[in-house]
Amino acid sequence: MMDFELPPDDDPRRVAVRAWLAEHPAPSGRTLAEAGYVAPHWPPPWGLGADPVHQLVIDEELAQAGVRRPFNPIGIGWAGPTLLHAGTAAQRDRYLFPLLAGEELWCQLFSEPGAGSDLASLTTRAVRDGDEYVVSGQKVWTSIAQWARFGILLARTDPEATRHRGLSYFVCPMDAPGVEVRPIVDMTGASLFSEVFLADVRLPADHLVGEEHGGWELARVTLANERVSLSSAGALWGRGPTAGDLLDVVRKAGGVTDPLLRQQLVRLWSEAEVLRLLRLRTVTAHILGEPPGPEASVRKALADAHGQHVMGLARDLAGTAGVLADAGPCGSPGGEWAGGFVFSPALTIGGGTAEVQRNIIAERVLGLPRDPLG
Repeated sequence: MMDFELPPDDDPRRVAVRAWLAEHPAPSGRTLAEAGYVAPHWPPPWGLGADPVHQLVIDEELAQAGVRRPFNPIGIGWAGPTLLHAGTAAQRDRYLFPLLAGEELWCQLFSEPGAGSDLASLTTRAVRDGDEYVVSGQKVWTSIAQWARFGILLARTDPEATRHRGLSYFVCPMDAPGVEVRPIVDMTGASLFSEVFLADVRLPADHLVGEEHGGWELARVTLANERVSLSSAGALWGRGPTAGDLLDVVRKAGGVTDPLLRQQLVRLWSEAEVLRLLRLRTVTAHILGEPPGPEASVRKALADAHGQHVMGLARDLAGTAGVLADAGPCGSPGGEWAGGFVFSPALTIGGGTAEVQRNIIAERVLGLPRDPLG
């Protein structure tokens, strides 16, 4: 159960947010960023150094005012924390405010055709040439690459080192000469992913983040933030409808009488409640100053399958209309449900496959032996 209570209505932190919103009733992304409200847990000047309770207060007040934060999931969720962790002062000054404001979208240039779950086997090369690195290789499954201004790039700078030791981490301008983006049409009919070709792309040496050959540790920072981001409330990696939304649709339609469907709905509610409690345990640990426990890894593994269960049951509740793009469960509009169902197979693949997540839990949480190398 939750080990804290949210502050009351007259708490000074709530009053301060409301006063700011009264002065900025329709804030721009830049205005929100400069106030520290996009990522309030970040240190000043980009955030407020807010503790988890303060973050929840800000979230609630912004939501009640109908204010949405800028869209830049990879930039705010993954690239930004890595730059905070290891970027130079010049890098933080150049990238963080435009990133927080949603003025410059970011993508992640990690996965390759032969290096997805086994990221350490990537082959994209970055060769030092004076004050530049020359990058050649191919990336794939790169979300929003066709709209991104920058990408966080992992490339091999020492081919003689062991797989994890010879990698480096870069900021890559997506409009640099030699970068070619080819969108991939997926099952939903959209092109959220792309393959990216890098042909002798020249990156200034100051685009290196952290130490040369130290990219694997930074990649782990990025992936840790990614897996937390991908296990938020929405059923589709923190976005889209939730189990509660599906239950609301069923209630409004008068409920269901089929005992098997009722049992599935109860199971879905139970999964959602377990995930909610795991998230609150993580928040509680932060508040108590304790290090992160296994909840984040466990929650990611559970949330992926849960999202598929939500969308699968929505399709079943739609009956024969479930094959139509404009039909949702129990006669509701089908846009987000139909699109969510055809997208849901990706949930147990992106951000580390279900199998990879279970290996992480087995080895790092349960202390079981590592898998033998095949």
